[in-house]
Amino acid sequence: MMTIYDIEVEKATGEKMPLSTYKGKVLLIVNTASKCTFTPQFDDLQKLYDKFNNNNFEILGFPCNQFGEQEPGTNQEAQAFCQLNYGVKFPVFGKIAVNGEEQAPLFQYLKREAGFEGFDDSNSSAKLMRMMISERNPEWLTGDAIKWNFTKFLVNEHGQVIKRYEPYEEPIDFATDIEQLLRS
Repeated sequence: MMTIYDIEVEKATGEKMPLSTYKGKVLLIVNTASKCTFTPQFDDLQKLYDKFNNNNFEILGFPCNQFGEQEPGTNQEAQAFCQLNYGVKFPVFGKIAVNGEEQAPLFQYLKREAGFEGFDDSNSSAKLMRMMISERNPEWLTGDAIKWNFTKFLVNEHGQVIKRYEPYEEPIDFATDIEQLLRS
């Protein structure tokens, strides 16, 4: 049976790296973009990283240009943007596709393990996101496709995908989920 630890990813430098490097750590895996409405979430992501990194917690950022071409630069430009504008210290990997024929095996696996549970209609950002996707990419509304940048996946220390958070869900709001995994 395949696990997250069987997957290799590409660093911003192009070098391959097995996710087994992170065995035993709680992970938050995020598809990111530097020109997105949700880009300010880097602030809260970095706060989570600062708070929990010494407790076997890691955030892995994967720039993606599939949504409104919001990550047009090179791998190095995406990485530098995160560091310079948001003080990001967690790893930012090479750009990837999260949907479609070119999708990275990592996101194929994550989506299979934690599917899309629907939009939260009580959340105004969720409503706006649904409308925007309906106009631009209606094919992403169905199934487990990643809906937009800053979809986040929480993975436990055994490599099991525990939860999927949609882009409009603020990282600071699920700090307790991370704490619970770190305590278990």
